[in-house]
Amino acid sequence: MGLGKELPYQRCRERITALCEGETDVIAKMASVVAVLHDGMAGFYWTGFYRVVDGKLVIGPYQGTVGCLRIEFGRGVCGTAAETGETQVVPDVHAFPGHIACDEKSRSEIVVPVRDASGGLIAVLDIDSDAKGTFDEFDREQLEVIVAEVFTAD
Repeated sequence: MGLGKELPYQRCRERITALCEGETDVIAKMASVVAVLHDGMAGFYWTGFYRVVDGKLVIGPYQGTVGCLRIEFGRGVCGTAAETGETQVVPDVHAFPGHIACDEKSRSEIVVPVRDASGGLIAVLDIDSDAKGTFDEFDREQLEVIVAEVFTAD
């Protein structure tokens, strides 16, 4: 797992750390994370955040094609990650029950819950690929570390 991904993730993590160090604005952090990951990782077709707003997921900073604007908790991969609080690694989105096809080119997806320093869910990081099976446990581990370092730091 993670074959060939170690160095790109290391470079992204270093860049994200440098960009976000001392930054307190959550949206600025989200925009920086998205830009670095989208540019630095192969196969990241759509990279973005859905923010928790009034009990729903609302699109935040992203790069890629147009995404869904609002997603209910429990709907699709993003809503499932938000509702369960667990990262969702989906090798084939068309096999995921209730998948929301915001973009028909999406084939695989990973969604990571994002928490603040107090442990509250503030967003999900959603990354899509136009190839099946792009994401694995290595991606899950790396992305969970990145969002924890950026968003739970006091």
